[in-house]
Amino acid sequence: MAVRIRLKRVGKIHAAQYRVVVVDSRKKRDGRVIEEVGYYDPQPNPSIIRIDSERAQYWLGVGAQPSDQVRNLLVLTGDIAKFNGKADAVSRVKVSENDKAAQAEQAVKDAEAAAEKSKAAASAKKAEEEAAAAAAAAEAEKASEEAAGEDA
Repeated sequence: MAVRIRLKRVGKIHAAQYRVVVVDSRKKRDGRVIEEVGYYDPQPNPSIIRIDSERAQYWLGVGAQPSDQVRNLLVLTGDIAKFNGKADAVSRVKVSENDKAAQAEQAVKDAEAAAEKSKAAASAKKAEEEAAAAAAAAEAEKASEEAAGEDA
């Protein structure tokens, strides 16, 4: 099956918005899609571009070909560079003030999640160390009992 990543038009007349979708190349422009990986709204200034980087790179990795317009969006978001193996890939998408607030809120949530993960990892490590200490103590007790049994 020839798979493409292309734009699906949604929205009102003269106020187009697009979804970035993965679709069989033989399907209609607005036909049934395999997966929706992003959103593009060209109307506001700056344009709104939201693409799930992980899913876009997955589909590029399995051979999906992006359309010219989607390739340009992926270049702006830095996903093409990441896919090609460049570690310093940076998104060049300009962010509006409303989106900056949303991004700041998301960054706080991500930081909290990272703190939770590190806290959980630290507690797991502590529990593991306690278990190792208990095992060592049991081993020492067993050895002392054996030594006491040999003396008697």
